[in-house]
Amino acid sequence: MLSIVQQDHLAVKSELKLLNQVQQWFELFCLQHLSQLGWSESQLYRLNLALAEGFTNAVRHAHRALPPETTIDINVSLWLDRLEIRIWDHGKPFDPNAIAEPEPGTLQVGGYGWFLLRRLADKVVYERDTDGRNCLLIVKYALKNSAV
Repeated sequence: MLSIVQQDHLAVKSELKLLNQVQQWFELFCLQHLSQLGWSESQLYRLNLALAEGFTNAVRHAHRALPPETTIDINVSLWLDRLEIRIWDHGKPFDPNAIAEPEPGTLQVGGYGWFLLRRLADKVVYERDTDGRNCLLIVKYALKNSAV
């Protein structure tokens, strides 16, 4: 059975201005742990973009009616074969499957975040935990000798 190689945790307030701090924290984790394991710059860029989308969704949607002091917890776990990002929020749960994927060639308000997340990651799961928090799980599998 595979075990976690490295992990880290960050808790931040629900403020969009903290996105830069979140991304810098993640980039440092990647530089320290993923680069030497053969993860490509393209993979790291896609993960950072997925993290940014997940964080901003939590701030803009899940925590819209909550005070900015409400924390968002982010966990990063590096396994031998994958990287997992978990973004925990305190908002009301919703069904991501109820969001229609945008039709090619049309414009719509909203829905692009989930579309983008599903394209950037290998696996995206959203679920409500028993403690009343929501968890967005973003998974990217390691690809050896690949620039994907």
